[in-house]
Amino acid sequence: MKPPTEAARKRAEQLRTELRAHDHRYYVLADPTISDEAYDRLMRELQDLEAAYPSLVQPDSPTQRVGGEPTKEFAAVMHDPPMLSLANSYSADEIRDFDRRVRELLGSAVPAYIAELKIDGVAVTLRYRDGVFVQGATRGDGTQGDDITRNLRTVRQLPLRVQAGRASWRTLEVRGEAYMARDDFEAMNREREKMGEKVFINPRNATAGTLKLQDPRIVALRPIRLFTYAVYAPGAQLTAHQRNLELLASLGFPVNPHYRRCATIDEVVRYWEEHERSRDALPYEIDGIVVKVDSLAQQEELGTIAKSPRWAIAFKFASRKAETVLNDIILQVGRTGTVTPVAALAPVFVGGTTVSRATLHNVDYIGQLDLRVGDTVIVEKGGDVIPKVSGVVMEKRPPRTRAFVMPVQCPVCGSRVYRAEDEANYYCENAECPAQVRGRIEHFAQRGGMDIEGLGEAAVEQLVSLELVHNVADLYQLHTHRKTLVALERWGEKSTANLLAAIDKSKEQPYHRVLFALGIRHVGAGVARTVAGQFPAMALLREATEDALQAIPAIGPAIAQSIVHFFADKHNRDIVRRLERAGVTMGGSPVPAAGSLAGKTFVLTGTLPTYTRDAARALIERHGGIVAPGVSKNVQFVVAGEDAGAKLERARALHIPVLSEADLVKMIGS
Repeated sequence: MKPPTEAARKRAEQLRTELRAHDHRYYVLADPTISDEAYDRLMRELQDLEAAYPSLVQPDSPTQRVGGEPTKEFAAVMHDPPMLSLANSYSADEIRDFDRRVRELLGSAVPAYIAELKIDGVAVTLRYRDGVFVQGATRGDGTQGDDITRNLRTVRQLPLRVQAGRASWRTLEVRGEAYMARDDFEAMNREREKMGEKVFINPRNATAGTLKLQDPRIVALRPIRLFTYAVYAPGAQLTAHQRNLELLASLGFPVNPHYRRCATIDEVVRYWEEHERSRDALPYEIDGIVVKVDSLAQQEELGTIAKSPRWAIAFKFASRKAETVLNDIILQVGRTGTVTPVAALAPVFVGGTTVSRATLHNVDYIGQLDLRVGDTVIVEKGGDVIPKVSGVVMEKRPPRTRAFVMPVQCPVCGSRVYRAEDEANYYCENAECPAQVRGRIEHFAQRGGMDIEGLGEAAVEQLVSLELVHNVADLYQLHTHRKTLVALERWGEKSTANLLAAIDKSKEQPYHRVLFALGIRHVGAGVARTVAGQFPAMALLREATEDALQAIPAIGPAIAQSIVHFFADKHNRDIVRRLERAGVTMGGSPVPAAGSLAGKTFVLTGTLPTYTRDAARALIERHGGIVAPGVSKNVQFVVAGEDAGAKLERARALHIPVLSEADLVKMIGS
């Protein structure tokens, strides 16, 4: 490989600089200054130079946007801080109630809001080191997502290098929304139809599916665009959300121009009304607006609850509606035994998708609407996402229709169906109902839970149908049925061996993932991690009271009650004991009653000199402390290492003491 000449090196850098500037003007500003032919000539010259001198190729070069070879799987990426989900509101009264809650929590402080369009796309996060794009990921469950760096690298609006001289921070994290414009989406579908390929349902689904493709070369051919809306830059001294948006734009990131600072909630409502009327004139889909408290200090003071911030909310638009015929009312049984009525509809196009099924919530809802099979019904998409039946066109009702009566038997197992006291839901009383068993096992085996590769929906269906498993604990006895598994259709020796090995490996999953995998109502991945930090052994959690659970930051009465009820059930306790006997991780030693960190809550951020994040968490919990997922006024200390992120900035804003690893060890006393 011959080394490049100095002239070639300088010319390559000049071409990269020019092409980045032209990409920004074309894809972000929509204001190109050269023709496509002139741009192509510059690109070809750079490609020729890099081909002649391979050492000139850089990861942020404009030539690298076409993607590389296919990848076999996506690695997991931890989000720091977590990618929170937003609570929804659908009326002016609800958004004013949000404003009331914000004001009550802030006391005398008066909040201003930033209102932004809610792009109907896919949330992504982008990481930069020394100004160069190094990693991109999906939102996932908010705590961790998939590494889709090579796919995002193909998105033309995404800067592979932050504009020179505009940022001196070593690390930068940007959050945004990937989407497809309507015209681009329709053109892509026309081309797919012409080629005899399946067309996509809507732009959002097309975007989500594209970003999860294993081959970035295909992604590069799809018209994905990007808007960014949040930035985390240690040392940047950020103070307001509006300033963050301005900073993003100055660094070369695409920012939706339609945001507005609103001094009052009435201004927010007017902004919502204005854009609900004009939404169809936009070149992309939106399903509402996002309302955020502008002051970052006030955001910190307001904090979060579970997975949603108290300082932001989505204000959704009115649903899209259409008429169709209700062909049947069918019943679905979930993993907790809930028997849910579902409408089987004559297919109808509404809100960008073809709908053939829609939720009916419960029997009371059916009664309120007086829904009957054969009726012409109104279908709408709540928040333009979830289809539901919202009414009946009575003048079109055919003769001799009958009111719906809830069956007394489970449609899956034939067991008694009962209505829980003070609830609208009906339940199948049989905990061994195949539908429940399938749902619980699929949840248990999913990624983020026990991560048992090979135990997908079809495999679970086979195992339950053949009565090889009746609950999640039975999975760890499957080796006794090895011969039966080998003989199953689509299995054989190799698939059976792989599945049994994956089940054995799942025993090593950490305790907090086991807790999530159990499928306790309201206990998602983040809540499971938080609860496990305070009750670091299943034996302790089994005996926990609701009061003790509610003492944990971000754990409310519904979560606490659900956990207590789960462990009060003999069937559940038996399953947990069998999992423990099988060797599944059930936590570590109990938290010392009088540990040196007892009663103290910590947050970890950055890279510590000697401890990994998990090791530091274990150290704190072993000495009685609690490790919280995010910074709030309930946190006593933040332990920060190198490249500490936004959590460090939030800690300083709230005047929370910041410790080094050495400070933490000294506090423990050993």
